[in-house]
Amino acid sequence: MVRTKKKERHEKLMHHVKEKPFLTDDELSKLLNVSIQTIRLDRAELGIPEVRERIRKVAEEAHDKVTTIEKDDLVGELIELEPGHSGVSLLRVTDDMVFAKNKIAKGHYIFSQANSLALALINAPMAVTGVANIKYKVPVKVGEMLVAKAEVIRQRCNKFFVWVKTRNDREEVFRAKFIVVSLADVK
Repeated sequence: MVRTKKKERHEKLMHHVKEKPFLTDDELSKLLNVSIQTIRLDRAELGIPEVRERIRKVAEEAHDKVTTIEKDDLVGELIELEPGHSGVSLLRVTDDMVFAKNKIAKGHYIFSQANSLALALINAPMAVTGVANIKYKVPVKVGEMLVAKAEVIRQRCNKFFVWVKTRNDREEVFRAKFIVVSLADVK
C-alpha cells in the first residue's frame, strides 16, 4: 500500500468530498488508499462532517429551492435541484415499501419519487402532472438505495417535458417521461 503525504492526502480528501459529498468513509479510504480511521482523523482535522451530515446539508440547500410543492410532499430526499433544469433525489427502500411475500418494492413508491422530483423541477407556484409514460425495468428489493435524476428536456408554453431515470447501485430500474403543466396563471 503506497501512502500519500498528509498534506497531499488532505487536498485529495477535500477534493473528493467537494465533488461527491455522499462518499462514505469506507469509499474515501479506498480512494486514498488509507485506513478508515485515518479518514476519520483527517475529516476531524479538516472540519469535514460525516456523510450523514453532508447529505443533510446538501438536502436542506436543495429543499430551499422548491417552489411547486411542499417539501413534505417530496418522496425521497432531494439532494440537488436546479429549478427549470435538473434535480436528483435519493430513496432507500424500506420494509414498509415492499410486498411482504417477495420483498420487492411496490411500484407506487418508485413512481412517486420520480413524479415528485419532476414536479419539484418546475419553478412555479403550482404544477400538476399532465402525462406520465413510465417503464419499470428491473425489480427493486428492500434495502436498495434509488437515485433518481431528472432533467427538463424542453418547455412549450406552460408545459414542461421532464425525463427521470432511476438507478440502484448497478443499473437503471425505472424511467419516466412526464409532461408537467404549470398552473401559474390559474386562480
